[in-house]
Amino acid sequence: MGILKNILIGLGFIIAVPLIIAAFTSKDYAVEREITVNQSKDKVFNYIKSLKNQEKFSKWASMDPHMDRTYSGTDGTVGFIAGWASDSADVGVGEQEIMAIKEGERIDFALRFKEPFESSDKAYMTTESVSDNQTKVKWGFEGHMNYPMNIMLLFMDMEETLGNDFNIGLENLKANME
Repeated sequence: MGILKNILIGLGFIIAVPLIIAAFTSKDYAVEREITVNQSKDKVFNYIKSLKNQEKFSKWASMDPHMDRTYSGTDGTVGFIAGWASDSADVGVGEQEIMAIKEGERIDFALRFKEPFESSDKAYMTTESVSDNQTKVKWGFEGHMNYPMNIMLLFMDMEETLGNDFNIGLENLKANME
């Protein structure tokens, strides 16, 4: 009976410690990257506000060139939805919707992932004039992981993982625009 009691206490401890740690771990994370594109702000903004153009520069769009894509609404306007479905677990199934546009300055997106996991997060892109023919583009993501899954944030470097993907996309954007 003493051995069983010690095993149960040990198992309880193994389960309780991560749950306690998760209770004190942030549930939110944010990643942002930027690049300067040698084009006017208007030209860059008009290009990036089209979700269909993201297919030409986003790293994620290139991960499965054969994914099924769906569109709803008028691209480049609030309410436009671009959906994707892929058999690749790295791409999965989801959709991105334009939620707000501050013309010439900022586009806000809702990202809704459906497979391989469900999640709703926010992303944005901003443009800022550096000069008449140079524009700083920022691409950011704001994510959330509910308790107790937020403990994964201690082991996943979202800043590096997502940041590297944003850097690739921004480099592709720069190459496409210049």
